Amino acid sequence: MSTLAAADVGQLLQLVPVQRAGVALLVAAVGLPVIGVVIVGLDIMPVRFAMMHVALLGIAVALLTGLDPMLCALVACALAGAGVAPLARTPDGLSGAMGLLMSLAIAGALLVLAVSGVNAAGAFALLWGSILSVGTADLWLLAGLAVAVPGLFWWRRRDIALLLYDRELALSSGVRVERLTLLLLVLVAVSVAGAIKLTGALLVDALTLLPALAARRLGRSLSSIILWAIGTGVVVNLTGFLIALSFDWPPGPVLVLTAGVVVLAVHLVPERRISSWRASASTSLPSSR
Repeated sequence: MSTLAAADVGQLLQLVPVQRAGVALLVAAVGLPVIGVVIVGLDIMPVRFAMMHVALLGIAVALLTGLDPMLCALVACALAGAGVAPLARTPDGLSGAMGLLMSLAIAGALLVLAVSGVNAAGAFALLWGSILSVGTADLWLLAGLAVAVPGLFWWRRRDIALLLYDRELALSSGVRVERLTLLLLVLVAVSVAGAIKLTGALLVDALTLLPALAARRLGRSLSSIILWAIGTGVVVNLTGFLIALSFDWPPGPVLVLTAGVVVLAVHLVPERRISSWRASASTSLPSSR
């Protein structure tokens, strides 16, 4: 496809759906990359795939009952995140539980769609996303995450740093590990569900995981990693969105490719010869509570 003229892009930016999409991506860049830091730090990569399947189940139930699809997806993901939290302290961790959850969720979704006879197109549309259909409720959700997620990290940053470094060390240092893990997993689940509307379930890593991977390379401490993740998210989201508008391409894949280029570029930067932020976190005990 031919490149749109600058004037045409300017006209597109005057459209309300395009403006909402841009604001949504900007707001998402504040909260969702921080969730990526949690995913990488806790080594719970399978969680995001499991929550995609759970979101599909929630949307299938919504199509059956006539409820709001995104609300059902959020509730389903939040309940699933809370339900698997106790398994984080088992020897096998969350990996086995996530595989089971993915299988049950997709089977449940397909069964609900088959039994109900509803059009499955609405449910499977979440695989591709619909960024231009972002509504006011979606913006409020992303804004809430943009406040809650960085706010939690700032409030409990020493406890979270210890938990991301070593669960047993955090536990022996007086951190309420179970409650903190539960809270983080619920936030991860809700964030993944909230990001699906923007990029689709298959490309949600562009908003969460990839900025966090770049930030971990650049940051010297947990706080600096958070700031780098947010900064990277803002640059990737706005740049990718403008490129997609300019070439009339789908935003989701463009966002992923933009984020991937940034991650690869960051890894070409020579690694600083400093102690890891995890190592420095392990030397400081959280304040007594």
